This record gives sequence, C-alpha cells and structure tokens, in this order.
Amino acid sequence: MNPVIDLPLERLTLDHPCVSDFLASLGFSEPDGRQSLRHWLDQLADEDILDAGMERHQILDHVQRLIREVQRMEQDRHARVDSLTLIGGRNKQGEPEPVEISVRAGQILCIVGPTGSGKSRLLADIECLAQGDTPTGRRILVNGQTPAGDFRHALDRKLVAQLSQNMNFVVDLSAREFIGMHAQCRMVNEPQAMVERVIACANDLTGEKFSPETSVTQLSGGQTRALMIADVALLSASPVVLIDEIENAGVDRQRALELLVTGEKIVFISTHDPLLALRGDRRIVIRNGGIVDVLTTSALERENLNRIEAVDATLMNIRDRLRRGLRIEEPVQWPQ
Repeated sequence: MNPVIDLPLERLTLDHPCVSDFLASLGFSEPDGRQSLRHWLDQLADEDILDAGMERHQILDHVQRLIREVQRMEQDRHARVDSLTLIGGRNKQGEPEPVEISVRAGQILCIVGPTGSGKSRLLADIECLAQGDTPTGRRILVNGQTPAGDFRHALDRKLVAQLSQNMNFVVDLSAREFIGMHAQCRMVNEPQAMVERVIACANDLTGEKFSPETSVTQLSGGQTRALMIADVALLSASPVVLIDEIENAGVDRQRALELLVTGEKIVFISTHDPLLALRGDRRIVIRNGGIVDVLTTSALERENLNRIEAVDATLMNIRDRLRRGLRIEEPVQWPQ
C-alpha cells in the first residue's frame, strides 16, 4: 500500500492542496473524496485519461513527485540563513583585499565608490556565491560554511534575489496575474490575499499608484522597481537581497529598506545616495576594483542623516509641486 496514493482523496487534497490544483488542471470532473487516488483513476474512462494527455501511471508518479517537491520547498523555506561572510580577493591590479566581512540577517550594507570602481562586480560575486572562481577571486560563506555546489546553482531555490538598475518585463500579464503566478509557484496558503498585499505595498512605495489590472509592460520604471521590491520583501524566499542604485527608481527609499529589513533579509545596496549610504549599518568602500575600507555608521553620521533627510524632504516637496504644475517662486525655506 502506498501511503500517498491510497489515501482518501478528501484527506489527500486537504493535506496537499497542490494535488487538487493539479487534478483540476487535467480537466477531470470533481472526484469522490471517499475514494483513493489510485481507485478513482482506475474507474475513469480511457477517453478521459487520453484527453488529459497522461497515462494513469504517469499521473500517479507526477502526484508523488509533486508532493515530494512541495515538502522540499517547505523545508527550504524554514532553512535559515543567519549570516553571509565575504572573504576578500584582489583588485584590478591583482593586489590583495585583506578583508573578511560578516553580515547578519536584518542588516544593511551599502556599497559606495566612483562609477566604474567595481560595485556591480561585488554584487555579482555575492549573487553567484563566488568561490574564488570569478575575476576578483573573492569567496562567499553561508552561515560560516562553503555552500554546496548544487545549492549555488539550483534555479528553483536561489539564495540571492537581485534588483538591477534596468528592469523590463517581456511577458504581457497584468500586475495581478504576474504576482499571482509567483504566489502559486511559491505555493502560499492564500495566493489572492498575498497578491493584494504585494500590490498595495508596491503602491505605498511609488508616487504614482497603479491598478492591479495594469499590464506589467505598461508600468513606469519606478512602478516596476516598487513592484519587485514588494515582491522580494513579501513573497520571495531568498534571504539575501542585492539592490543596484535604488535612488534612480523613483520609490520611497526609506520605506523600501524598512520593508526588506523587517523580513529579516540580508541587504546589500550599491548607491551614490548619501541618504542610503548613511542609513546602512556599514558601508563598503570600493576603489580600483577592490575593497579599500569598511566603515561603521557613526552616531555623528546618524545626526547628519537627520539633517540630510530634512533637506531631502524639502526637495521632495518641490518635486511634487512641479509635477502638479505649480510654480516655485517664493524663497525656499531650507532646514537649519
């Protein structure tokens, strides 16, 4: 007796909702919940099985593999990444980087340096969990250990999610359909509720709201980035997030960072923005392709951050008035 396919269908679909979705996708009529999957398939007409495009033994095998995969995903979801350690390699001249940086869940590290200094290369090393096999020779440890090879290259359980500077959709789906598809892939318990939550969160991050029915190909750059930040924070299972220059995205930067950190993710941000650089716990300074310093944000810098935020709020108010077609003729009152 097989403990899965010989269970009553009512119990099987209750324990494993993915089985119910799979059987419904084959076009079968509602089964008798008191029967086992095996007995129910045996009683189906050959014409129905033929219309489904699979033979009986293939359906049984697929159900068992589907259940195993969902159970594995559930185990991965609960597998914590408490820390990521970056071990230095070399710069563009081949000179060594004598650094070892450990980052814990819930922390933000900002990466600063001139354009072309190697910030994106550092993000790429983290994304692929480099093991001395990239041009920089850097190594990345997960929870203090070298990640297994299959863990590094598994497409279905990536450790790292990345939001790049340029993001374009090629699939013609509405925002609701796109996030709903991701929610179904993640097999969340209430996919529609999660879709509503992600889209509401994205609209909270961007200045111009968009409808759930808006095609993702019609979203602006800021709306696209806001949608993907909300998706990564609320729906993605990846515990490490890499963001390349969020300041160019037209989103609420402070709210975006709070959202990501609340989800106990490790966040790396490449930025030229002093607001972001000073909001991180530490900042990695890149020059000539190598890490030259790691600075912890000081108390005095936090005080200056408050002043910079006040100046930024004034600029944001001016931008908002310009967008609404208003004039800026009175003297601007800058915060002291």
